[in-house]
Amino acid sequence: MMDRQPIGIGTFNAPLFKTFNDDWLLLTAGKLEPKRFNTMTVSWGCLGVLWSKPVAIAFVRPQRYTYEFMEESPDFTLSAFPREYHDALMLLGTKSGRDGDKVAESGLTPAASSKVGSPCFAEAKLVIECRKIYRDDLKPEFFLDPTIAVNYPAKDYHRFYLGEVVAISGVQEFRKA
Repeated sequence: MMDRQPIGIGTFNAPLFKTFNDDWLLLTAGKLEPKRFNTMTVSWGCLGVLWSKPVAIAFVRPQRYTYEFMEESPDFTLSAFPREYHDALMLLGTKSGRDGDKVAESGLTPAASSKVGSPCFAEAKLVIECRKIYRDDLKPEFFLDPTIAVNYPAKDYHRFYLGEVVAISGVQEFRKA
């Protein structure tokens, strides 16, 4: 269990490119009840400010099991983990929750979030809790860089979910010094 403490938006500090691209995160949506939530590993995402709100953006392809939960849930969480959980995140990113209890197989412990209904994980070193405020689909006619299309040979364009960040908790490394 990580010793996470609440972090104010103004004191949150993270190496965002490393956190998303190298460390990965778990995107989780649903309710903290058996078979009422799903999680998946993500390495795409954004954090920033839009409409004067702190926001996170998560991307999900329509065939992913998590997509169903993202559509139904009013919120989601993003959880980052210490490096020793890389194998668990790899499993959660490659297996589908449709096919069994991948969370139990991963060894991670689902936990209640502080302000949203979607769960987080006890082992996470960082949890970002979000209330969904907008969603849309990526549209290939708006790709300005033609190399983007190679990510979509099946034409299964991601839906993105914009969430207002309503709570952040983390270990000391995520607080401004």
